[in-house]
Amino acid sequence: MRARSSTVLAIGLLFALGSQASDHNSIVDFSSGTQGWEGSWDGIYSNIDASMGNAAPAYHTHFSTYGLTYVNSSNPDFIGDFTRSNSITFSLDINVLSMAQSDSEFGGNADRDLVIELRDHNAALPGWSFSSVWIDLGKLNAGSGWQHMQATISDTHSKTYIDGWSGNGSVDASGNPTLPPGVTFADILKSVDQIAITTFVPGYGYTPVDFDAAIDNVAVSASAVPEPDSVLLHVCGLAVLAGAAVRPRKAPPNATA
Repeated sequence: MRARSSTVLAIGLLFALGSQASDHNSIVDFSSGTQGWEGSWDGIYSNIDASMGNAAPAYHTHFSTYGLTYVNSSNPDFIGDFTRSNSITFSLDINVLSMAQSDSEFGGNADRDLVIELRDHNAALPGWSFSSVWIDLGKLNAGSGWQHMQATISDTHSKTYIDGWSGNGSVDASGNPTLPPGVTFADILKSVDQIAITTFVPGYGYTPVDFDAAIDNVAVSASAVPEPDSVLLHVCGLAVLAGAAVRPRKAPPNATA
C-alpha cells in the first residue's frame, strides 16, 4: 500500500508541475458579455453588436473623440503578474468601418495606429496617471474589413525594452516617453492593473475623429512556467522518489511466507 501511495503522490506532483502554466490564457469573443472590456462611454457609444462580429458578436464603438480606447481593469486573464510566464502574446481582430476627421480644417480620413499598452497605476510619478509599457501594432485600415493584429513579449523578465516595446510614465532628455527612473520593463509586467487597446500613441497629440469600429477575439496567450530545466530536475527527482518507494525490501532471515 505504501508503494502505491508513493507512486500516486509522485504522479500527482508531476501533474501539478505540468499545470503551472500562467492563468493568462483567454480569448474574449463577446459571446458571453464584455468580460471586463470597456469602450468609450460603455453601453452608450460602445456595445456588443451581434450583427458584425468576426465569427461571433463584436464590441462596436461609434463615437466622435480624439482617440479610440478599450480598457480592461478587472479580468484576471488580462491583468496581474505577467512575469509568471516566460512569454506573452496579445492579439485581436479589429474592423474600422470609418475613421473620418471631425475637424473641417483637416477633413478627409484620419491616419491612426493601434497600440497595446500595459499599465501600472501604482508606479505613476506625481502628475502622471500611470506608468506603462506599450507597442505599436501598426496602421488601421478604414473600410478594409477585419484586421488581425498581435504582439509578443518574448522575455517577461527583461529589465530593458524588447521586441519593439517602449515605455511611458516619464520623458527622457529629448522629451520622448519612457519609463520613470528606476522602473524596469519587468517591473511593469509584474503588476499590470489595466490593459488598453488604443489609438493614442504615447508622445503624440491628436485632432477629433468620428470613429466607427469594432473589436473581436481579444486574446492573451502565455507560456508555461517553470523553465524546462527546472521541470526536468523536478521530474528526475520525483522519478527517483517513486522508484525508491516501490523497491521491494529484502525479507528478514527466517521469515515465513
